[in-house]
Amino acid sequence: MALVYSTPIPVRPPAALHKIIDATGDRGMAALLEPILNQILQAEMTDHLGASPEERTDDRQGYRNGSYQRKLTTRVGTLELEVPRDREGEFQTALFQRYQRSEKALVLALMQMVVQGVSTRRVKEITTELCGREFSKSTVSRLSKDLDKQVEAWASRSLEEQSYPFLVLWRPCTLRFGVRVRCDRRPRVLAVGINEAGQREILGLETAFGETEEGWRRFIGQLKHRGLSGVEVATSDAHDGLVQALREAFPGLIWQRCQAHFRRNVLDQTPSGYRDRMHQILDQLLEASSQSDMQRRFQEVSGEIEEKAPAALGVLEDGLFDATAVLSLPGKYRRRLRTTKRGPSALSRRSADERR
Repeated sequence: MALVYSTPIPVRPPAALHKIIDATGDRGMAALLEPILNQILQAEMTDHLGASPEERTDDRQGYRNGSYQRKLTTRVGTLELEVPRDREGEFQTALFQRYQRSEKALVLALMQMVVQGVSTRRVKEITTELCGREFSKSTVSRLSKDLDKQVEAWASRSLEEQSYPFLVLWRPCTLRFGVRVRCDRRPRVLAVGINEAGQREILGLETAFGETEEGWRRFIGQLKHRGLSGVEVATSDAHDGLVQALREAFPGLIWQRCQAHFRRNVLDQTPSGYRDRMHQILDQLLEASSQSDMQRRFQEVSGEIEEKAPAALGVLEDGLFDATAVLSLPGKYRRRLRTTKRGPSALSRRSADERR
């Protein structure tokens, strides 16, 4: 049986890949989270005093007295926060104590703001969860305007400072957004880059567009317009429009087909009584030491598969080389790029259906 090559495999991996180290945190989320938490702290002080810094009002209960720095350890890195002081020394924030239990919901809510925009309802939910009390309507309104500027600046930030040899794309990515019980399950498109320092960074996120090549050209074009460059390996599922848009944007790109999606595609064409055995075969093929080793293993089992699951054999022949493109890379890079299912912990959540 013949396997189909659609991605040229280089003899040597790109030199930039040797600079990649294990991913730690997410620089993109840290760049968004730090200024937003600082804005929330300032808003909490405004609510405590009953007035913004320069506001003249009879409702004022005191005055600011500078600030002090305090570090907050999060899943996306250590943040440097400016905690405001009041002259009377009465102001205390609950943000640091309450942050850890609210972190995942907060990060997801911030991503929702990136996609849908900032709303006073959403800001009210976040501040109540983080600070343990409701802010006044005027404070929430002012904070919403400030956060809107922060979110817009983050979503359009320049990507020119460094290159991202690795790119991972989810299509679509269903994120459960919401603080407390409200969730928004609409599909998202998520792009994550891994830079030359080995750091993982969310580059782009938006509501899923029509699954067309033109839609993908626009999404990837926006990333390039912001300065995305140096992409040498991309992992995604096998949507034709996406793959074509990637190759046009980054000539010479190595495309790795998401192994989780590929495995599902094969199993969908496998009779139920043969699926346990097919799982074993896929493990052997996808965990091969090299593509030549994979091809040898495939030749050993292709006759068996043709007899037991002929439809699945066609899927294997068409996609196995693309699903094992990472085998051309050094071993330390392979696991990270095998699948799109290994996203940032704050964002990647598989449903019960996916786990089954």
